[in-house]
Amino acid sequence: MKPLTEQEIRAAFVNCSKGEAKRLNVPRDLAERPWDDLDYLGWRDPQAPDRAYLVIELDGRLQGLTMRGSASANWMQARRSMCSMCLTTQSGGVSLLVAPKAGKAGKQGNSVGAYICSDLACSLYVRGLRDAGAGARLHETLSLEEKIERTVANVAAFVAKVTA
Repeated sequence: MKPLTEQEIRAAFVNCSKGEAKRLNVPRDLAERPWDDLDYLGWRDPQAPDRAYLVIELDGRLQGLTMRGSASANWMQARRSMCSMCLTTQSGGVSLLVAPKAGKAGKQGNSVGAYICSDLACSLYVRGLRDAGAGARLHETLSLEEKIERTVANVAAFVAKVTA
């Protein structure tokens, strides 16, 4: 992924108002992000841990999503769950994140949810740059490039459901 500026990130959001996009907390460490290893930019709001954000470039266009999840799901800590984006299995590291649909449907309360790595670091788990613990990655015969393509396709499908 190419490095993004704060202005590009704020302009990318498709399921919130421009005012909401202007007020959301963009990461302050954009210069330190491992952009070459990211398929999308994802982060949790440090001031509101139940809020999460995702920005991805699809077909040459940036698209960003605001999402809500549980700030802490204690009942999930002992349970292994699989991320629907990168297929990493973790104990307590996967959360149900819900994005309001874009447009009129979202204003009527319609939303789309997916189980996603709580830290939104799917790109790093797929590449083996972040460890999710023993048994987190199942042995697959896919190449790294194929795993990356699958992850991007899963994120793109989620974005498509939100923007449909």
